[in-house]
Amino acid sequence: MTAIPPGATIGILGGGQLGRMTAQAARTMGYKVHALDPAADCPAHAVVDRLITAPFDDADAAADLARQCDVITLEIEQIAPAALHAALQFAPVRPAPAIIAQVQHRGRQKAWLTAHGFPLAPYRDVQTLADMQAAISELGSCYVKSCHGGYDGRSQLRVDSVGACADAWRALGEREAVAEQALDLEMEISVMVARRPSGETMTYAPALNHHTNQVLSWSVLPAPLPDALTAHARDIALGIAGAMELEGLLGVEMFRTRAGDLLVNELAPRPHNSFHASERACPTSQFEQAARRKAAVATAAMPVSRSPLGQRHMCSWCRARSPRPSRHVLLRSTLVSCSGHATAMRLVVRRHGSALRRHGNKVRTAL
Repeated sequence: MTAIPPGATIGILGGGQLGRMTAQAARTMGYKVHALDPAADCPAHAVVDRLITAPFDDADAAADLARQCDVITLEIEQIAPAALHAALQFAPVRPAPAIIAQVQHRGRQKAWLTAHGFPLAPYRDVQTLADMQAAISELGSCYVKSCHGGYDGRSQLRVDSVGACADAWRALGEREAVAEQALDLEMEISVMVARRPSGETMTYAPALNHHTNQVLSWSVLPAPLPDALTAHARDIALGIAGAMELEGLLGVEMFRTRAGDLLVNELAPRPHNSFHASERACPTSQFEQAARRKAAVATAAMPVSRSPLGQRHMCSWCRARSPRPSRHVLLRSTLVSCSGHATAMRLVVRRHGSALRRHGNKVRTAL
């Protein structure tokens, strides 16, 4: 596999926050970056060399993007297959369109995981109201999730009885879905895998995720887990990436039940919100790894760097450096605020301090 050297152009399908941060990382490595997004003022517009404003199902626009790029990647799964295949005519697309097709449809994703022997919560495909009623009757309370689109709690409903199915079916737009058995969960963790086209693969340490109203609020990196559980989570994630023959990044969300089972929740073939802390906690961020894997260039280190107090710290909001942070949260690696952002840190501690402590982190005012 020939590496794509700095000076070449990386194209990104999607110009949201993940696209912006990937573009910034790629530019620091010497790459030019083009992007396609429906919004002319998308977050990436100020940091890319060229922005094509077009919907994600515009095959002609995707082909236009790829004609001037050496490799294509994405920051959102919901890219139309026709657009992915149009881009593929002019440049490599990483991850491959076949992987995106599996992941962007929850039913196909779960069927693939089941066929390859990866652990999942009990679930049933839902094509009709009768299917949903049968699933609730068999599995009990379920989370019913639309197969297309929706995350962070959107297009998802908890259904506790057969009698509630009709309203839930209408609320989900009478679209195909999956019904997943509601489980007694201890935690959600995620593992980020980076894999080169050559097959060389590495993972970040798992992140422990905390949600508010089904939306990710913060993550702890590395997760305070027993070594055996960390190894098991990494093995599952590496197995999925290998079976897919992944080229690029794959975020693997997993549930740990109170019964001790570790189950795959969902896959994200792109940078993941739970690994934003890799920008400060690791030698290379997930965004640099994304650029490296797409360009097939050499692996960079991924372990978490633990920065002891008393050294110079970088503000987690503005990156200003100070030898004396105003307030910090010890999440194995250190989350720090400068004096100008002390209010932001106090808000984090006020809202989430008890949950942070539950997971074994120290929360305190710096000296």
